[in-house]
Amino acid sequence: MYNDFMTTAYSFVPSPKHFYPDHPEEPRRFDLLAPRLDSFGAQKLDADPATREEVARVHDPNLIEALENICKQGPAIIDSAPTFVTRSSFDDALLASGGTLSCARAVLSGSARNAFALVRPPGHHAEPTRSMGFCIFNNVAIAACDALTRGINSVAIVDYDAHHGNGTQAAFMDDERVAYLSTHQWGIYPGTGWYEEAPNAKKRIVNVPLPVGSGDQTYKRIADEIIMPFIQTFKPEMVLVSAGFDAHWNDPITTLGLSTTGFYMLSKKLVDLAEEHCGGKIVFVLEGGYDPVNLANGADAVFAALTGKDFVDPRDVSLRKEVDASEMVEKVCEWHGF
Repeated sequence: MYNDFMTTAYSFVPSPKHFYPDHPEEPRRFDLLAPRLDSFGAQKLDADPATREEVARVHDPNLIEALENICKQGPAIIDSAPTFVTRSSFDDALLASGGTLSCARAVLSGSARNAFALVRPPGHHAEPTRSMGFCIFNNVAIAACDALTRGINSVAIVDYDAHHGNGTQAAFMDDERVAYLSTHQWGIYPGTGWYEEAPNAKKRIVNVPLPVGSGDQTYKRIADEIIMPFIQTFKPEMVLVSAGFDAHWNDPITTLGLSTTGFYMLSKKLVDLAEEHCGGKIVFVLEGGYDPVNLANGADAVFAALTGKDFVDPRDVSLRKEVDASEMVEKVCEWHGF
């Protein structure tokens, strides 16, 4: 059980200069979140920039050097997503990865019970050799690699962003120390994450591609029938969560169906699984979520799960009818033998 004297911790890296006009990944995502931080009952951690050596555990040094040079010449669009950089973006990305490392290290050292890295730019699309999908460096992958250098032998990453975390999957496709599970809307960016995509890593690389309108009931089934056996089978010593609030039913760029109460349900199940299987060592890392209200409410739900509080938001009820995603849930279970 948790030590009563241990607190939930968080880092906050808003990166206000990492901004491009009319782009959804913008500082205003945090406008409603920032004033609430003191109400979440968590301790703020200092965030120091990740070193180039720490980033290079995931990313090719040539990419790191190229990004530094591109950012010096910014602003610029660097891919079709579109992913942008400004003159501050290289330092902002190092600080986002560093804020994630601060959270993971606090949990590993026992100075925090669990943690949430509220950072931008996000990371889960960034592959070892390229930045993409609004992401510069892969924050969660860098934290996983760091944990493996600090006595942890196995890390499970659960990604409930609305988009598939192709970068995280690529980073650990051949690393049996790290398991990766992603739930995501099928048919949108980046176009990867089909359930049969990693046949040589069954039960360790698990993709759950979902139809438009998949909501709270679908995610409850996924938590019980896929995420639970995924964790039970892999037996991680630490859990990292790529938390994307763009899976909310009224996110401006996706069409899944989770409510804020659904985010709490899913986060609480992950916290409980971490408590059961790895001494409660769990760190959430912010990815997407492009409506400031949904992001702030989603963070509230995660902090409630991390601090052991009950949570329900009766005002946030999806205006869409939830689709039946049973066929895909059953296909994923059959493919992996769950």
